[in-house]
Amino acid sequence: MASPHSASGPTSFGQGYSLSASSSPSSPSASTPIPPPTSRQQQQQQRKEILNYSAPWPVYGLDWSNQPTEREALRLAVGSFIEDGSNKIQIITLPEFAGIEERDYNPNSMSDWVPVAETNHQQYPVTKIKWEPYKGGHRSFDLLATTGDYLRLWELKEDTENTSSGNNTIGRRPAHGIQQQLAQRAVLANTKANFCAPLTSFDWNTYDPALIVTSSIDTTCTVWNVETNQAKTQLIAHDKEVYDVTFAGNNADIFASVGADGSVRMFDLRALEHSTIIYETTSSSPTMSGSSPNMQAGAQPAVPLVRLAFNKLDTNYLSTFHMDSSSVQILDIRVPGIPVSELRGHKGALNCMAWSPIGSTEIATGSDDHQVFIWEVNPSRHDREELDYHHSKSVSNSNAKSPAPSPSTRVLHEPFRAANVGGEVNQLAWSSASPDWVAVGFGRTVQALRL
Repeated sequence: MASPHSASGPTSFGQGYSLSASSSPSSPSASTPIPPPTSRQQQQQQRKEILNYSAPWPVYGLDWSNQPTEREALRLAVGSFIEDGSNKIQIITLPEFAGIEERDYNPNSMSDWVPVAETNHQQYPVTKIKWEPYKGGHRSFDLLATTGDYLRLWELKEDTENTSSGNNTIGRRPAHGIQQQLAQRAVLANTKANFCAPLTSFDWNTYDPALIVTSSIDTTCTVWNVETNQAKTQLIAHDKEVYDVTFAGNNADIFASVGADGSVRMFDLRALEHSTIIYETTSSSPTMSGSSPNMQAGAQPAVPLVRLAFNKLDTNYLSTFHMDSSSVQILDIRVPGIPVSELRGHKGALNCMAWSPIGSTEIATGSDDHQVFIWEVNPSRHDREELDYHHSKSVSNSNAKSPAPSPSTRVLHEPFRAANVGGEVNQLAWSSASPDWVAVGFGRTVQALRL
């Protein structure tokens, strides 16, 4: 398990083996190595805190299953990023849940996951992949969605025909395993033309899972009803490309988006005649060094915002970060324009973030610096955090769209947990059904890290 928190730095996580239920709480000595599991039950008790998967292609799309049982929750949907070629989607799970007999399992395998389904995703890379939110009950298939060229819906179900005949579409089915099939259910495009502007991202409404909202480089956001496969509404959301979009988790009507125009905008499906600008960037926005350069007269381009996420338990708060920036802005929608906190611990450009599904003050971030950080954004709970504050500086140019940083903006420089994964982190997913697991994607590798 991770070592207790100390003042010397953030607690590390995702290391070695966790102790089994029958083990002593004290750590084993260096002369007493942890023996390998001798049965599947012991393997489960001493499950690694890092579970690796080596994909056959560069990984980008990544999401955990939302089903509540361990067998179904510990599944990952993985999408490829191949610029020139046919892209793929895989569903991977642990060998013990893939129907592999213990005698067929190789404990020395370099990969802790096995693929149970795979399908093509046309030429466009998978810009995002998500499992349907869990609604209760049980049915014979799982529903997933992806974006790229279009919004595509997929059904995951057992392929009883191929299982019984011994066929295997992905070529790696174990002798005593199960096989599942990913079948395309629908392709949704709000256009009559043969071409749709590429979709950058989407979100699935957890309050009303019939709704999905997509973002596009054509400046629009589209809300879809995936039960009727029809567009509910489409709107011009930004002045430039829209890079990310997300629903507020506690209702079916509120969503927010970010884009190349450097703004965070909120929309209400009940009143689409206007939107609310929560935050805007200018050339004075934080850079990789965390400083704010002096604005030059006549040159104030907005800094694009590339990602956005609502706090899953308190939707008054959301997070965003600028393109090529190493800091995260935490916004309070009740106080537009000024971040309430900034997270400035990374040494490389940020690529991804995810709020905790069970703690309203915890957020995970991933960066080009190979680090995954988990932050406590309520710094009063950690006395060791060294906080400094922005000090307002006079700005000679009155055309600046965003106010200067406020003295009330807290800046955190150190997370309370950290892991070095050995590669530039381009995707991160925090499991809602099994919240002690965070998955990261880098290069051709997927790692599940146990908290």
